[in-house]
Amino acid sequence: MTTDWNPVLRGEFDKPYWAELRQFVAAERAATTVFPGADQEFAALHQTSYADLRVLILGQDPYHGPGQAHGLCFSVQRGVKPPPSLENIFKELGTDVGCARPAHGNLESWARQGVLLLNAVLTVRAHSAGSHANKGWETFTDRIIAAASDKPERVVFILWGAYARKKKALIDTGRHTIIESAHPSPLSARNGFFGSRPFSRANEALVAAGREPIDWCVGE
Repeated sequence: MTTDWNPVLRGEFDKPYWAELRQFVAAERAATTVFPGADQEFAALHQTSYADLRVLILGQDPYHGPGQAHGLCFSVQRGVKPPPSLENIFKELGTDVGCARPAHGNLESWARQGVLLLNAVLTVRAHSAGSHANKGWETFTDRIIAAASDKPERVVFILWGAYARKKKALIDTGRHTIIESAHPSPLSARNGFFGSRPFSRANEALVAAGREPIDWCVGE
């Protein structure tokens, strides 16, 4: 992991759970198809440095369809049809901050601005949602969330859905801002995600702390 997250997280790599997790993922990759590719497992940490972190959006599990997952939660690679949750994110993006719906579902432009697009579990077996849950990834990503909370500068944590909202216990709410709502999935988006204005509220919190806002418009 050749990013400035490495010294922050290095203590995890000597713990027993880490060796067991790496053995499990390696065995899965040898026996079946696993998403994202091995070179993209830690893409979120490579594309958003610890120093630049301003916003953390937490997902749960990588997409498990071919070509979708590339290491950033909710994002898909260019040329891949955006899944329903991402389509709903784009709808809220339009009503909240006026961004036109992009022609693709790649959110790397957010990552480059300091938006950490973190899944709680970083790998998944093809066509098998949740198949790599409870194998150790959550211990690692909880440490990432806690490290984000350790930053002295304000970080905005965007928690969508019951799973993500449980992570509030890891966050210093006195120093940071939490924006929470229903999940953008079609099952729950109309029960509190639409109209929650996460993007404008995140920018308001950043500006209030003297930090630069995010340009949420994904572009072409």
